[in-house]
Amino acid sequence: MGLNTFGRMVVFSFFGESHGRLVGALIQGFPAGLKVDYDKIRLNLSRRRTGYGSTTRVEEDSFEILTGVFQGFTTGAPILIVIWNREADSGFYERIRETPRPSHVDYPYRIRYGGFNDYRGGGFSSGRFTAGWVAAGSLAMQILEKKNVRIYAHVTKIGSVEYEGEPDEESLKKVYDSPVRCVDPACSESMMSEIDNASRHGDSVGGIVECRIYGVPPGIGDPLFEGLDVDLARAAMAIPGVKGVEFGRGFAASNMRGSVFNDVLTIENGEVKLLSNNDGGIVGGVSNGNTIIFRMVFKPTPSIRIRQRTVDLGEMRNVDISLEGGRFDVCIAPRAVPIVEAVAAMVLLDHYVRAGIVRRVED
Repeated sequence: MGLNTFGRMVVFSFFGESHGRLVGALIQGFPAGLKVDYDKIRLNLSRRRTGYGSTTRVEEDSFEILTGVFQGFTTGAPILIVIWNREADSGFYERIRETPRPSHVDYPYRIRYGGFNDYRGGGFSSGRFTAGWVAAGSLAMQILEKKNVRIYAHVTKIGSVEYEGEPDEESLKKVYDSPVRCVDPACSESMMSEIDNASRHGDSVGGIVECRIYGVPPGIGDPLFEGLDVDLARAAMAIPGVKGVEFGRGFAASNMRGSVFNDVLTIENGEVKLLSNNDGGIVGGVSNGNTIIFRMVFKPTPSIRIRQRTVDLGEMRNVDISLEGGRFDVCIAPRAVPIVEAVAAMVLLDHYVRAGIVRRVED
């Protein structure tokens, strides 16, 4: 379907650049009959804007739905959402145009696109680009909520501080009360200290975000390359800064034996239940009825104030770079929480439509 597009039955496409006029989404195949709750879209966009250790660039994120909604309801026609950029400051990026930031897209994109890419703020690889994802995901969530699907993401690790508990759904509902989107107040305080310490040194810090999805029945998804976990992983890996994804016990499964790892089935009150959830709710690309659990690791933000070695591509010589004066996140993870929820909702809605569970909203 082309660059910046995913989904088979409900197709999500995204456009815009960090310092262009706008970012946005085009959604094709979206079910008709949803009464659009604009306030929920605004709420999720506001959550994406804020988070402890976030950039000082604050966009209003005013959005417009230009097509596909009539008299407040989705029509089944393509939905076009635009979100305007009003606070871009491109002067900083003009100064570093010839000196690519280490571990950023500056150098590989310049080679890939022959120097024609929009280098300001990372172009379409910027975190700003994800505003369109959150708006589109908010619409998808509104349909899934009618099917009793609940999606929650939360931060489990920032730097050396890790939350190792097992959150319940009630605590996840309150995760946005925490500035770092962690369900545990004590861990939240320690995570903020970790971010503060990195910021004082002109540095950045990485983190882990976990997503838990409740209410998905068994049998959603397709095998192999069309798997529900495959599509979730693909969408998660597209989020700027993500370097790895795991489901259930993930990489820890390498230390386990099958007799311990296997999710044993049993009958309770005439229904099939699983006694554990080491697979994270998906086996062979198809949901098994358990809570879907997956995690993604975010690398430290590459834009930092500490002086680093890079090159001057105009003069082809080694130079140092310090990104004083730029507006960057110290830690990506807190702001990523609503983005993770949005991409999970988009993937799930596509699979629900594939499975014939949703055709129109009243279905």
